[in-house]
Formats: sequence, structure tokens, C-alpha cells
Amino acid sequence: MRTVKRSIRTRGRSSGVARALRLGAAWLVVPGVLALAGGTSFASSGGAEKITPVDRASTSSRGVTARRINVVFPVVNLQALSTELGFAGDVEYTEQGKAIDLFVKQINDSGGIHGRMINPIISFFDPTSESNMRALCKDWTEGSPAAFAVLDGVGAFSGDSQLCITQEGHTPFLGQWTTVSNWTTEGSPYLWWTGTDDAAILQATVDWGHSTGLLGGKRKVGIVAGDRASDQLALNDYLLPDLKRIGVQPVVETIAADPSETAATNSDAPLVVEKLKAAGVNSLIPLIPFTAFLPVLSAQNSQQFYPKLLLSDYENSIQAALGLVPVPFEKALDGQEGVTTETLGGIDDSRPQAQGGYDPGVRACWDVWHKAYPQTPKGNMNDFIEEQGPVQGWCQEIHLFAQAATMAGKNLNRRTFVEAMSKITNFPGGYSPVLSYGPDKFYGPTEYQVVSVHNNSPPGAECKLPLAPLPPQGRCWHQVQGWKPLPKAS
Repeated sequence: MRTVKRSIRTRGRSSGVARALRLGAAWLVVPGVLALAGGTSFASSGGAEKITPVDRASTSSRGVTARRINVVFPVVNLQALSTELGFAGDVEYTEQGKAIDLFVKQINDSGGIHGRMINPIISFFDPTSESNMRALCKDWTEGSPAAFAVLDGVGAFSGDSQLCITQEGHTPFLGQWTTVSNWTTEGSPYLWWTGTDDAAILQATVDWGHSTGLLGGKRKVGIVAGDRASDQLALNDYLLPDLKRIGVQPVVETIAADPSETAATNSDAPLVVEKLKAAGVNSLIPLIPFTAFLPVLSAQNSQQFYPKLLLSDYENSIQAALGLVPVPFEKALDGQEGVTTETLGGIDDSRPQAQGGYDPGVRACWDVWHKAYPQTPKGNMNDFIEEQGPVQGWCQEIHLFAQAATMAGKNLNRRTFVEAMSKITNFPGGYSPVLSYGPDKFYGPTEYQVVSVHNNSPPGAECKLPLAPLPPQGRCWHQVQGWKPLPKAS
């Protein structure tokens, strides 16, 4: 288990865009972060489904020929969205294509997968359009190009679209976006997450909150939950039972949470905060996407209501808080803590982990990237890749796919592939330190840490990086609890 303690910082706007690529379906520009908020309409069965065993998977080899393997890489069309929704473009749009091509080439130059070359099919999509995503899913799984697998390194191809590929299309999907266990159950055995199952995250949040006195005892606990089916499922099937286990009966308030309900969300937020404040809530668990989190924070400011937040990887509230902690939300967010399975940026330099730099998985990706794109005399940022950025996300996904496809042997088909995925353990991750899977474990992370969010005011007060050759950062994370085993999602 890792015990490295370090101060973690962001590189301003670049980290905001990287974070945006990993949240879920309508793009918003806010101070310090370009965030993508979950907006899928979920249709989960509420746990009635059973896991389909890996040895019952299809034996189809669609998308595989004697010489190649068709793999789809869905990439958000940031340039089109920047025009439509009014935010500036970013270098990370072009970085994604470069990263996919580079790391696929690395695999192919080493002989491919038992002599088969990965044929990368980069497909640009609009994450705000469910019809666009579904049409692409049907092309990949039923039409042309025939996809053997779909890889999403940054977590933008989300929600029902994942089930379209896996549950309907019986096609392997590796992706970063996650929700609770019902999703992988319905998509089994084809849906595999490099992010963590939110059922495990919510249990870890309750365990941590109870151990630190933020939950239980005399604390008045509140939950603000979205009205989406996914949020209500997480609330009723997972979070409330976890709280009941420790004797906590929370005050629950529901808010309109779909991006299409912006007007309703904005009108709900002040009333929700008013009720939580009147109830005397001093510990609050957000179970909402970014589109609802932002107006709730604004209502907190208006009503001078600043409870202790229990943030987490659920809808990336801990990551969103980092982007929002400067003015005007420093009173609501500065010093708040949360549970995460992510390294949260590490220290973006090329030194080994023991010196405060990259984890081993990221270091291996950086070695390849740096060789292809060395730092120029002008000192551009090609010498660095962010541990939570898109270059690292695609590197992790491509190498994970390659390992499973190689383990599947020369007879590569859907069944041999998912059987191999279920046997991968201790894979050196990037967003998370280590990924391990199993026949009934479809998410990779195995550990979590607790971090606190800080605004750097005055400059250098909190976000000091004595090892880094860069100036003090505007905002940062600090590790307040070292890595611990993640509870098993149930």
C-alpha cells in the first residue's frame, strides 16, 4: 500500500479541459474549470439483473481479421462544441489524436497482438446528443466499421451509450466514466471500467465520514440528490443503506439535475439550500452532477450556508471542487475534503514517484510521449503529461486493451477477451495507481485516499511545491488520509 504524501496542484486551464473530458454530457464554462456535466437519462432495472458470466459471452470475432483488430476510439468534437457553446478551443483536442496514434503505433511496432495490428478508428462525437451517440453505437456494433471493441480513455462516452454498446451490441467496452454496480451488471460481461464503481465510492465515503466524526453522533447529515434515475438509484440502493448501517438518518432534498432542466435546477437550488439550512445540516453529501452542484454552491453563498461537504468521485464532485475553489466559491470549498481513487494530478514532471513525480504507469507512458515529442528549446509543455490528462487516459486504455487481447491468445473473440479481462490484476494504472479485475469485478481501482481542496491565498500559503521547477499554483490538493483498500462494490 502506498504511503507517499504530497501536495498536488493543477496547471490552470489545461487541467480544467482535461477534467472536462472526463465528466459526462453538457459543456459549461465556469471560473477555473471547463466542466462536462452528466446528463444522461438512465433506465436501470434497479438491480433485478444478474451478472452474465464471462464464459457465457459471445464467441463472435466481428471486427477481427487475420491481420488486424478494429478498435474504435470515440473522441469529443471539442472544436464543434466550442463554436456551438461558446468556449475557446484547446490544445488537448489535437493531443488526443496524437496520443491515440502514438500508443497504438507503439503496440503495432512491437508486433501487434499475436501478429494482428490494431486498426484505430477515431470517431468524433457530440456528447450533448444522445441520438448521435446511439447512431454511432449502432454503426460500430451492427454496421460499418465493424468494431471488435470500443475504448474511451477520458470518460466522455457515457450513460445509456455504454449499455448500447455492451448490453445491446455485445461488444467489449473499456471506459473511464462510471456509475453504480447495476450498470456493469446490465452490461456484463462486456462493460469494463477503468474508473471506480460508485457503489464502492459511496461506501468508502460513509466509512471515512464515520471514522472522522463527520457522520454520526451529533452531526446533522444532509444529502442533496439529483432527480435522475441514476442519482436516485445511488441514493436509495446504496447511500441510504450505508448510512443506516451506522445509524444515520439523513435529511434528503432532491433537485432537478438533468442539463435539459437548467431553469428548474436554478429555481430548485435556493429552496433546497434553505431547507437544509433550516434543518441544521452541518455535514452534506452531494449526489448530483456538475450542472446541479454549481447552482447549489451559488445558493450556499447567497444564504451564507457552509456545511462540511463530503466530496467524492461520485460525478467528480471532488475534482469539480478543485476547479471551483477560487472566487466566488472559496468559502464553500476551501479546505473541504473528499474520497477519491485517483491520484488527482500527481506532480506533473518526469521524475520517479519516490522523488515526488510520476507513478510507474504514468512514467512508462511519459517515456513514450517524451521520445516522440521532446521538449523544444522554447520550453513548451510537451515534456509533461498530466496524470489526469487525456494523453495519459488514452495510454492507459490502449495498454490495458492490449494486455487483455494478448492474454486472450491467437483465438481472439469476445469471450476470450472478456475472460482475459477478468484475470488482469495489479495493472499499473494512470488515473488510479493500480487496476485489478475479476469475474464479478468490472472496475479497476483497488484503493482510495482522502484529499483536501485548497485555494492558494495568499500565493504560496497552501500550494507549495518545493520539488517542482514551477511557480506556486493557484489551487491544489493535499492528501489527508493515505491509500486504503477500497470496499468491494455490492
